Amino acid sequence: MKLIETIRNIWKIEDLKSRILTTIGLVLIYRLGSFIVLPGIDPTQLSALENQTAEGVMGLLNMFSGGAFANASVFGLGIMPYISASIVIQLLGIAVPYFQRLQREGESGRRKINQITRYLTVIILLFQAPAYLANLPDAAVTAPGIMFKITSIIILTAGTMFVMWLGERITEKGIGNGISLIIMIGIIARLPFAAVAEFVSRLEEGGGLVMLLIEIVVLFFVFAGTILLVQGTRRIPVQYAKRIVGNKQYGGVRQYIPLKVNAAGVMPIIFAQAIMFVPITLAGFADSETATGIAATFSDMTGWVYNLSFALLIIAFTYFYTAITINPTQMAEDMKRNGGFIPGIKPGKKTVEFLDSVMSKITLPGSVFLAMIAILPAFAMIAGVDRMFAQFYGGTSLLILVGVVLDTLQQIESHLLMRHYDGLMKSGRIKGRTGGGPAVY
Repeated sequence: MKLIETIRNIWKIEDLKSRILTTIGLVLIYRLGSFIVLPGIDPTQLSALENQTAEGVMGLLNMFSGGAFANASVFGLGIMPYISASIVIQLLGIAVPYFQRLQREGESGRRKINQITRYLTVIILLFQAPAYLANLPDAAVTAPGIMFKITSIIILTAGTMFVMWLGERITEKGIGNGISLIIMIGIIARLPFAAVAEFVSRLEEGGGLVMLLIEIVVLFFVFAGTILLVQGTRRIPVQYAKRIVGNKQYGGVRQYIPLKVNAAGVMPIIFAQAIMFVPITLAGFADSETATGIAATFSDMTGWVYNLSFALLIIAFTYFYTAITINPTQMAEDMKRNGGFIPGIKPGKKTVEFLDSVMSKITLPGSVFLAMIAILPAFAMIAGVDRMFAQFYGGTSLLILVGVVLDTLQQIESHLLMRHYDGLMKSGRIKGRTGGGPAVY
């Protein structure tokens, strides 16, 4: 069989085998830590926290942490503070000249940016850890007091920094992007519980197995559509002019610029989700029926107002994030400097206008499809799917899951092809998020 032969080939490559085993070992350490409860916490009294994390933003945080958030684990805050810090630094790289200069300094600049990101992560943790402790049920804290708060804040901060270190070691010594893999493992860890809960609930209904089969078929098509969204590209041909070196004349070379249909990745969903919590937060400070109604409207994940607003914000942020990450002017200047041009398009301003027009055209369907995927869990919940299982029908979780799996398989395939073995697929090479666009994280 093709699969068995591929596994044998992977095992023959010593470096690839070592990287895969290292990745598995580090991931197991992460999963083990997610079950180690904070000192001074009674795990049998955490049912109230589990109920709070069943939905909303806390449910999202619990999913990304693989259940560590609801377990009051030493890894309870997960990797999300680091992700938040990375997003802030990325945005500062657009507006602040100092960070722009660091981005142009190559490896030394990247090291400085990573160091600043770590410091910012610690600052975020010092704010998030006390908020997390304040949200714990009183009955779960066996020894409340100032020492419990101080030690727990230190442990939660150290736990997130250790998870971040694990991610960096996976990237360096293992296979795939470590931070993305840790988030993906957290999401996958919740899938068996969600699937079992949905299976049990359907068994209790008349004709429930038929509905379960329909759900699986729909999930398959959503998964396939997400793969198309992640891999979709528009290839722009670039012709490089003839060059003369010494007495020899070299003919022109045609290459392609792959422009991603969804160059923004999952970032528009993250930004839109953050904005959607603003009305709820502001309404909490007001004491009126109108404010209460607004809060209720934007808390209803299955309501049409919530989903329409969410979809429009995602489309808008997709254009915004694509505009700040893809620079047609820089691309045109690079082509001109290297003697390249797009056939039928004049170099300079016309090339910039052409690239900008192409990006606008392919971003529209990409943004609409991204918005559809983001609100699909709401439709799944309306159809009667369990809330936890419905999260896997779209949104951030599915995009991260598909993107990380494709990126990891792409790296494994590169190792195989480099040693002259067959790839993972007969129909062509696997394309991940890294080809022509930024990774999710």
